[in-house]
Amino acid sequence: MLLTVLGIVAFAVGLLFSIAFHEYGHFFWARRFGMRVPQFMVGFGPTVFSRTRGETEYGVKAVPLGGYIRIIGMIPPAEENESKRATRMRSFIAEVRGAALNDVRPGDEGRVFWAKPWWQRVIVMFAGPFHNLVLAVLLFTVLLTVVGTGVLTTTVSTVPACVLPANAVTQTQTGADPCTVPVDPQGQTCEEGTPGCALPQQSPAAAAGLRPGDTIVAIDGQPLDPTAYDSWTRMQEAIRTSPGQPLDLTVERDGARREVTVTPIRNTVYADPNDPGEGTTTAGYLGIAPGGQLARQDLADVPGYFGMVVTNAVERLVEIPERIPQLFRAAFLGEERDPNGPIGVVGVGRISGEVFSIPQLTTMEKVSTFLQLLASINLVLFLFNLLPIYPLDGGHVAGALYEKARSVVARLRGRPDPGPFDIARLMPVAYAVAGLFVVLSGLLLIADIVNPITLQ
Repeated sequence: MLLTVLGIVAFAVGLLFSIAFHEYGHFFWARRFGMRVPQFMVGFGPTVFSRTRGETEYGVKAVPLGGYIRIIGMIPPAEENESKRATRMRSFIAEVRGAALNDVRPGDEGRVFWAKPWWQRVIVMFAGPFHNLVLAVLLFTVLLTVVGTGVLTTTVSTVPACVLPANAVTQTQTGADPCTVPVDPQGQTCEEGTPGCALPQQSPAAAAGLRPGDTIVAIDGQPLDPTAYDSWTRMQEAIRTSPGQPLDLTVERDGARREVTVTPIRNTVYADPNDPGEGTTTAGYLGIAPGGQLARQDLADVPGYFGMVVTNAVERLVEIPERIPQLFRAAFLGEERDPNGPIGVVGVGRISGEVFSIPQLTTMEKVSTFLQLLASINLVLFLFNLLPIYPLDGGHVAGALYEKARSVVARLRGRPDPGPFDIARLMPVAYAVAGLFVVLSGLLLIADIVNPITLQ
């Protein structure tokens, strides 16, 4: 129990630091460019602690799920040619604009956000997510080169005696050896002697004499580092794309190397091994499973590893809308939680606590998993905040870039500069987006409490 609490507290502290570091990126450049910043807060809700230094109040609020700095003059005054006709939307925008301009004091005219050059505003708004990117790169670098990360090695852990389709019912049965149970091409049990019914064939790996403990150090003459983060992926890809084609393996066994030629057979496998719901496909099959261990990587491997992590993170962000229905069913209808679906900070905190409490994990394995969680959170904060949607940082960046592009077009056409982009017109969009985020955050919170993703 104590270790669980320690894991949760460690993640909470790491998250608060990540949020503060994000906000410091905005704060540093805003002050550098002469903008007035009256507040620097970590968290939301009631203020737990605050102290004013100079013209800025620094503080911590009760709910550690975000943070903000308040820069004066984020919304420009109304344009001179703006319509005066009263509508509900215009009244709402005017109210928001008035509240923002009330913070502007005499002497602030040159220190307001909207009056600064477009490139300064881009730097200020980009700096926050960029700090999360820096932190993510730093954490992943330490993880890979100092602590080590869990990798699938090219050391063989198991060699199945026979080949079974991914959907073979005998895989879930107990009792009889599945290699002695006749199946049809679809993997269903059948009566031996009937057309298309036969015992599963011997796996190519078993037929070639591969054994558990063998380490594959080369494939078709291409060297493989047994503990490199991508070696098993390369090995797997070569096997899956070579049904019926011989592969020359260099195998290390008991300190000696030998050459083994194997021919993967065509077999029915899951299209996504981590998600059986994606269905099955046909691919080459050899019949080996990798071992796993904690291993350090070279510094030169960091860019490739980080690129892989970024690609996976982007794919997960894009998949969020389509995974929300399953998340709703898991939260309210008792459906099993999708382990590959979205998870909130509460869920990640629970996983951090669970990792610390698992006795089978070594201290370094726990530290490795914790750093990976914290690095991944920072990467998601970087990617998410740069979405070009107001009120996210990316929305402000997009607004400043649009303002510059509009100014260039006007100059090329011989027209006067249209001036600052009136971001106040996007406030209805901002409120709608914020509402969606609140709903999604609430759904994740409920799911993480009543039906959490667990490691065991």
